[in-house]
Amino acid sequence: MPKIEQSADCQTVITTFEMSPGTCQDLLDELTEAYEQFISKQKGFIAAGLHVNDAQTRIANYSQWERREDFLAMLRSDEMRRRNRRINELCRSFEPVMYDVAATFG
Repeated sequence: MPKIEQSADCQTVITTFEMSPGTCQDLLDELTEAYEQFISKQKGFIAAGLHVNDAQTRIANYSQWERREDFLAMLRSDEMRRRNRRINELCRSFEPVMYDVAATFG
C-alpha cells in the first residue's frame, strides 16, 4: 500500500502518459501487465496505482520504491526496456519523474 507522508523513507515516482482515446485501453492493458508480471516483482517495489482521466487522453502512474536505485535498476533492465518500446508505440509521450513528498493533507 502506498504511504503518502513526509516521513516515508522511500522514492516516489509519478509518470504521466499522453495518448489518444483510441489507444488508452491498450496502453492501460500494457501497463497493467507490466506491473502484474514484472515491475511488482522487482527489488524495492512497494506499491503503485494507475489513474485515467475522463477524456482517456492521459494516464498517471504513481509508484513507490524503497530506494531510487531500485527504480532505476528496474527501468534499465532488458525486460523493461523491451516493454517501454511497446508502451512508447501506444502513446505520444511518457515521462517518469522522481519526487519527494513535501506536504500531505487529510
